[in-house]
This record gives sequence, structure tokens and C-alpha cells, in this order.
Amino acid sequence: MWRAGMSEDIGRALQSVRERVQHAVGRRSQALPSIPPRLVAVSKTKPADMVIEAYKHGQRYFGENYVQELFEKASDTNILSSCPEIKWHFIGHLQKKHISKLVAVPKLHMLETVDSVKLADKVNSSWQKKSSSEKLKVMVQIKTSDEESKHGLEPGEAVELVKHIKEKCQSLEFAGLMTIGSFGYDLAQGPNPDFQLLLAQRQEVCEKLGLQLQAVELSMGMSNDFEHAIDVGSTNVRIGSTIFGERVYHKAEKSAQNVSSTQDKLNDLSVTDK
Repeated sequence: MWRAGMSEDIGRALQSVRERVQHAVGRRSQALPSIPPRLVAVSKTKPADMVIEAYKHGQRYFGENYVQELFEKASDTNILSSCPEIKWHFIGHLQKKHISKLVAVPKLHMLETVDSVKLADKVNSSWQKKSSSEKLKVMVQIKTSDEESKHGLEPGEAVELVKHIKEKCQSLEFAGLMTIGSFGYDLAQGPNPDFQLLLAQRQEVCEKLGLQLQAVELSMGMSNDFEHAIDVGSTNVRIGSTIFGERVYHKAEKSAQNVSSTQDKLNDLSVTDK
């Protein structure tokens, strides 16, 4: 629930996160591309009022995991009137049946989770029909861990998908690579191998396709590991609970989310032409 004082809470949280981002940048190896990290505030389950307050405190990039929630929030009349420069990122698993609604999202800036040629083609076709004056920025999602809940392309297939997007998807702009690191990784064991794998994937993509490292972003790092992700080269971090507080699901919402998650898994098992 929205309450008095929430604006100050969000403002302090954003300031703290920005300071932590800058400190992490200062620790980053000089050998890495000097791309300032983009902070994407993930407003999943949070009301439009909280998005507006974060915007008032200078936040411009926001992310959502579910197409329906993104569409409703981005279409909110108060957000549309109060946040003219807002930029939305979709960071969840995208099913083909939801592409049309995603493309219709106002102020959609980037799709971070393209993980197949067929999905890229369908998004490209749908965006082309929209007749937008700008290309839709996309990232290729790589599955870097063995966790069943994670989506993404197998690492060995990244070069071909990036090549396809750049050569065959004229309405899309390839922006970089994205992954979700293993939850709860202990940094005492050394750098997160999921992040190291994404760095290696960028190196391979750039070498084989003749791209500059500086031109390929890396989206990795969330509330629990964003500082380490920046340390090793992330240019795009997705932070939710550290800014907005822990997510609170009502029973009906939790049930719907569980059904959606279960359906995604069933679709992944039964549908081979993602």
C-alpha cells in the first residue's frame, strides 16, 4: 500500500543504489569497456504511484517481468502524464502469444530476453507493423546456469542468433547480452561463473562478427549481486526490492503468478519452435 513518506524512502534508496553503482564502477578493471552502467528499476508488483515517485527522483529506466503488468502500468494515465521520458524494459520470459501486447506498450525501450531465431523474427515482424520511427532495442538472453527456472539460449548458439538479428531483423537493434546469475552464489568462491561466461560470450560474439566490445552491452546483476556484476563488467543492472522494498503478493496474485510460471514450463516442454 502507498503511504505517506514513501517518496522519501524511494529517494533515499535510489541515492544509495546510485552511490553503490559508482563505487563499483571505480573498482572495475581498466581493461573493461568504460560504459556507464544503466540502472533499471524493476517495479514488479508495485503501484503506479511508486513508479512516479522514482521518476520524480530522476529515475528514467524501469523494468517489468510480465507483459500484462507492463502493459497496464505503462498505459496508466498518471504515468503517461507525469513521466514523459520514461523508458520501459521487458526483462521476463516472452511467449509468442504475448508479442502483440508487448509491442503495444507505450514507451517500450528494450526487450532483454530474446532467446531464439523464431522469437526474434516474430518480434521483428510485429514491430515492423507498428511503423515506429525507431528500431526496438533487444538483448539476447543466455542461459548461464543449470537452474531449471531459468530461460535463455544455450551459450554455443549466441553467435548465430546475434548474426541473424543484425542481418535479418531490420526493425530490431541488437544491444547486447543478458543473463540471470545463479541465486545465492557465494562470492567467497571467486567471481560468479555465470557472469564470467557472459563476458566470454561477448568476446566470442565480437570476434566472430567483427563487433567492438564497447558496442555490446552486458545485462547482469540484480539487488543481491549488482555490485559484483558491475565490478566484472555489467553495463545494465536490474534492481527491484532494494529500491521499492520487498514484493508483497496478494493470494490471488500469487496464485496467478504460480499458474503463469507453471504454464511457461509446460509450454517450454511441449513447444519446440519457441
